[in-house]
Amino acid sequence: MLFDMDGTLVDSEKLWDVALEELAAEYGGTLSAAARRAIVGTSMAASMRILHDDLGQPGRDPEVSAAWINARILELFRTGLSWRPGASALLRAVRAAGIPTALVTSSGRALVEIALDTLGRDSFDVVVCGDEVDAAKPHPEPYLTAARLLGVPIERCVAIEDSPTGVTSALAAGAAVLAVPLDVPVPAADGVHQVTSLTAADLELLAALLGEPPPGR
Repeated sequence: MLFDMDGTLVDSEKLWDVALEELAAEYGGTLSAAARRAIVGTSMAASMRILHDDLGQPGRDPEVSAAWINARILELFRTGLSWRPGASALLRAVRAAGIPTALVTSSGRALVEIALDTLGRDSFDVVVCGDEVDAAKPHPEPYLTAARLLGVPIERCVAIEDSPTGVTSALAAGAAVLAVPLDVPVPAADGVHQVTSLTAADLELLAALLGEPPPGR
């Protein structure tokens, strides 16, 4: 089982909203709603390019902006994260069933370490962070890396995602995908099953996405 983090397991996108809006204001502008939607699920480098272009300041150094955002979001994450509906229960059920589980996120390791205080450090066999792969989502590398580290063929994995960027990554890797959109609609696609909340997801559904009987049968 391959879980995205931001917007999928935890409702952290609103914290990113705060940090991005504050940085835009620092630069004398306002981040547009379209640019904010485009940022969801992307790497930090891509996010900073989108922000700079949206503000009409493409010449800004993305590394400087990324450092500002990282420092601010670390502060915000320390104030606490809230689970998305049904996410904690589904993760517990997956772990109780003994299913190999990975966290696959575009966020960097420093941020993920703080998030794991909420998610539980024993909740995942493998953690793949955005700054630990050569190519971030929507490239398939993060999900291929997670499956390889788990020792499970990617075709026997379900990836749970909230964004079009993450869904594209998981599909390109060859995983079955369960989408639970938050702020950005996920287009319908073959291989993608959508639910409005993870309260509607259980082990039986996850097994069905792989064409397998549920655990215990």
